[in-house]
Amino acid sequence: MLDLVRNKQKSFLIKIAFAIIILSFVIGYAMMTSPGGPDNGDPAESVAVVNDTPITYADFQAAYSNLYQLYKNIYQDQFTPALERQLKLADKTITGLIDQVLLLEEADRLGLSVSEEELVNAIAAIQAFQENGRFNKERYIQVLNYQRLSPEEFESMQRRDLLTAKVREQLQTGITVTEAEIEEEFRLNNDKINLNFVRLAPELFESKVKVTDEALATFFESRQEEFRVPERVALRYLQFTPERYRDEITFDDAELEKYYRRHLDQFDIPEQVKAAHVLIKVAQDADQALRDKKKAFANDLLAEARGGKDFAELARTYSDDKGSALKGGDLGFFTRGSMVPAFEAAAFNLNPGEISDLVETPFGFHIIKVEAYTEAGVKPLADVIDQVKADLGEEKAVQYAFEKAMDAYNINRKSGDLQAAADANELGVKETGLFASNEPIDGIGANQEIIAAALQLDEKSLGRPVKTDQGVFLFGLKEKVASHIPELSAVKTTVEAAYRKEESRALAQAAADQLLADLKTGGTLKELAARAKLDLEETGLFARTYAPFVPRIGSSVSLSEAAFADEGAGLDQVYEIDGRFFVAAVKAHESADLAKLDDAKRAELRQFLQNSKQNEAVQNRVDTLKSSAEILISPGLKDMLNKENQS
Repeated sequence: MLDLVRNKQKSFLIKIAFAIIILSFVIGYAMMTSPGGPDNGDPAESVAVVNDTPITYADFQAAYSNLYQLYKNIYQDQFTPALERQLKLADKTITGLIDQVLLLEEADRLGLSVSEEELVNAIAAIQAFQENGRFNKERYIQVLNYQRLSPEEFESMQRRDLLTAKVREQLQTGITVTEAEIEEEFRLNNDKINLNFVRLAPELFESKVKVTDEALATFFESRQEEFRVPERVALRYLQFTPERYRDEITFDDAELEKYYRRHLDQFDIPEQVKAAHVLIKVAQDADQALRDKKKAFANDLLAEARGGKDFAELARTYSDDKGSALKGGDLGFFTRGSMVPAFEAAAFNLNPGEISDLVETPFGFHIIKVEAYTEAGVKPLADVIDQVKADLGEEKAVQYAFEKAMDAYNINRKSGDLQAAADANELGVKETGLFASNEPIDGIGANQEIIAAALQLDEKSLGRPVKTDQGVFLFGLKEKVASHIPELSAVKTTVEAAYRKEESRALAQAAADQLLADLKTGGTLKELAARAKLDLEETGLFARTYAPFVPRIGSSVSLSEAAFADEGAGLDQVYEIDGRFFVAAVKAHESADLAKLDDAKRAELRQFLQNSKQNEAVQNRVDTLKSSAEILISPGLKDMLNKENQS
């Protein structure tokens, strides 16, 4: 329903601009709490120190949340926890914070500063603090209170950002782009090549692998460690579930108030408006005559709306947003950041019942009517008392279950008598099967804390209780099987699969090597592929800017570079990509046509190159400063970065 007006633009230049933002990431002021990111820590604790300047946990968490929100807005539904780990947000965050400290030190060396007037003007220009296009002090205080910031804190952050921007501006002065650079960039974007290639996948050669008992025995003997059976253990355990103790939990009004205040972020009410609109759609490539005609029609509708004509009826009759038109133009409630900027600015500057002037966006002309407004704030305790009671009861039940498990652990840890602990707590002892460090536990799952503790247990000892989503587990060792090299007969199927995989890979590589050798001695790849009964494929025309990606093949720096080197003369090797072997040759080359480099394209490329060179100049200076800086990273952050790099 809202797709028509949500900001979904993914043009090439927008992606470039986004990349520049990430590369030159500096901390913003939109503090948002993200569902991902670092665990709670002491806000005053330092996660890093740069030349005696500390970076606090609070700085890191706020910056992480800001970056998280930025990526979430870009990727939207595709922004999964897996993508979050892949993007390495913790690394990007601490890098941005360190860079900012170094740039602020550079500002001091350059004698730069931010005047009070510059600070006031910058804050007054922030749209979130404006009403009807003008700065409103009351709104300023409200927004900061909502973000739990004092004016002094925010102004300090804003001053820091302005000073960083001044340093960047000074480092970027004097940078120009030549006509030769523009033409070279045009060639890079528009020189295209089409490759013929033969794909030799090991899977195609598996049927040619001959397997004998002697070959398997030799293979197994040379690779025994690869088939080593890891140490495995089995557990006996007790499960203390919070639900079991829920009826025993009590709390008073003071505890409810304390819980509510500790979790205020759960009860936030975001600023939002309820609006309806009429859209007169205009294609972005429409000529001026058509655009003027559509605008005139939209103005006529605006006059009717302001003249008292039923807005819903106008939307149903004339709006080109068919999804909302069926509902009289109703878009429902939406928050800031949900709509394209011009639409959002207009909607949030209207009072309920007011109708906007014509609002132009990439989709066309909008007439907006705001029907309701919800101010940012926090739900009062009275409105959420049932949720607070339920959540506090659950929290206390979890803690009570943990205390019960700890009591059982402390009473029985010397004897290791899990049955006595079970009898005292009226619980049944459960058992798991054998599991290794990389395997889930029957009935418990892949809990790494329990797995690690279990592998360290001795006979007649108990593991310290562990909290999980399933409750609290108290456990002891049932059985331990030491790591060992198995007999071939016990792992013959696994060994044979590994042998076939290795041999088929060797056959595929040998076939690729032979194909390349034949290609070098004469003939075309098409002829040689036909003779060997191999499929000949082609990439289709692609530009150098695809690098390192090669269509229909995959990512390969060496292949993408060789394809454009001397019109493919560098394609003189076999390329292994994603476990497959490729032999390639140029089928066609299409040179960039400089006649198509018109003034508009030159201006676009000049701006792109200017931005790239300016950001490169800043990054080069930061790298120089970083090379001589003393930078200390806390063990906790190091651990977070290591986990991120392992994902």
